[in-house]
Amino acid sequence: MPARRSTDKGAAHARGSAQKSFFRRIERTLDTIQHSDDILGTVRNVAEYMTANFQDELGIVGGRIYHLNEDEYVLVHSFGTAQNAPIGTIVSRHYVAIDAVLESGLVVMDRNAPELDPELEAQLGTQERFAVIAVADGDYVISFDVPPGRGSLEDLRASLNIIRLAINQKLRTERFESIMQDARRIQGSILPKRTPRYADFDIAGDSRPAEVVGGDFYDYIPLPADMFDLAIADASGHGLPAALQVRDIYMGLRMGLSRDFKISRTVERLNLIINRSKLASKFVSLFVAELETNGNLIYVNAGHVPPFILHANDGVELLREGGMVLGPSPDMTYSRGFAHLEPGDMLVLYTDGITECHHHANGEEFGLQRLQRLVKRLVGRPAVEIVQAVFNAASSYAGTSTPEDDQTVVIVRRPRAV
Repeated sequence: MPARRSTDKGAAHARGSAQKSFFRRIERTLDTIQHSDDILGTVRNVAEYMTANFQDELGIVGGRIYHLNEDEYVLVHSFGTAQNAPIGTIVSRHYVAIDAVLESGLVVMDRNAPELDPELEAQLGTQERFAVIAVADGDYVISFDVPPGRGSLEDLRASLNIIRLAINQKLRTERFESIMQDARRIQGSILPKRTPRYADFDIAGDSRPAEVVGGDFYDYIPLPADMFDLAIADASGHGLPAALQVRDIYMGLRMGLSRDFKISRTVERLNLIINRSKLASKFVSLFVAELETNGNLIYVNAGHVPPFILHANDGVELLREGGMVLGPSPDMTYSRGFAHLEPGDMLVLYTDGITECHHHANGEEFGLQRLQRLVKRLVGRPAVEIVQAVFNAASSYAGTSTPEDDQTVVIVRRPRAV
């Protein structure tokens, strides 16, 4: 009896070792998925790797790859023992084997199954048994030849399901990355590429997203020679939906102000656009101001954290006049506010990612007063240095260079005459 238990333990140990080896090969297969450059390349590499490395365990000897073209699948690649299959052979989208794999993701069928077309299967060169998986939302179908008696059918089903899910995850990741690249291009096209030279004003701004793309936005909009507009906005949330929302703000501002609309009217039109938007991020705070060469400032604050003017006499003026955030109410009206920049004054625009960032130890917010004290100490510095100093202070306060929310700062200085 003890001898039998010892034998059983030895057999169990051998099976365990074999399974570890098997799963290591599965891991290497998944690694090939991660290093393919395109969809067909991913599918082809995995199919060929499976054929070369899993003949003994799974019985895979070859197969075919089909690509969906409108309402039919076209044979685009063959591998292993199926190398002579005629490329370009057409299989109807409604063929029984295709219907079955699109329904369940994986099927194993015998070639002599009564529901199959013998002539088509002969033309395709399928063997006695084949296993089929659908990937990329059915854009590709892979058929593996698996002769009966070579490998475990249970292991075959489990392994192909793992591979199918891994391919789909890889492709979803690639599609998401492509979308994010588009979003980065959009955001890169709307954020200012250079700072305008406007009268004697010293102007600088920058934005740092919490994710790859963000929902903060700022802009300088040139008008006639004696004035220009500047804007800062913050879409609710961050990431892709917020980035797409600020694109609408960019386009709406540029179109409205270029048509000589008053800024209050432009903001009301933007509010209607955001209200009708189907994006998840439907609330946007906005501050837009028209600055004249003599320092006169006309502005509308649509629910944005209040920009402020740091006057040369150390007084602080908050710019609050306007109305609620854009989006919730389609009929919202917005009033204008008025201010003036004297020589020696500084206008500070920011988003709540600055004032609401939290201390890395005690969780306290950075706050408006801390921001005001910081820029007061730097009032004689160039605007670009002040912007950088604010970001550095917020990063140091939070204990990380990656902000928890999108952060944007714009500084407009009116230096004293020399």
